[in-house]
Amino acid sequence: MATATGKHLTVAEFCTELGIARSTFYDWRAKGRAPRCLKLPNGDLRIRRTDYDRWLNSLEDTA
Repeated sequence: MATATGKHLTVAEFCTELGIARSTFYDWRAKGRAPRCLKLPNGDLRIRRTDYDRWLNSLEDTA
């Protein structure tokens, strides 16, 4: 499993960590199901590692 070395994940790193396609990420984002993202001035997206971890914890199935 690949991990980002900094405080932010790229979309590619996010997708690699979860084993999903980029199209899945953008579908989740359009439906409001993806973690919060930062949009850089060049249009690239970044996901804060803290937002990623919080989002992932929110998906935990407690049943």
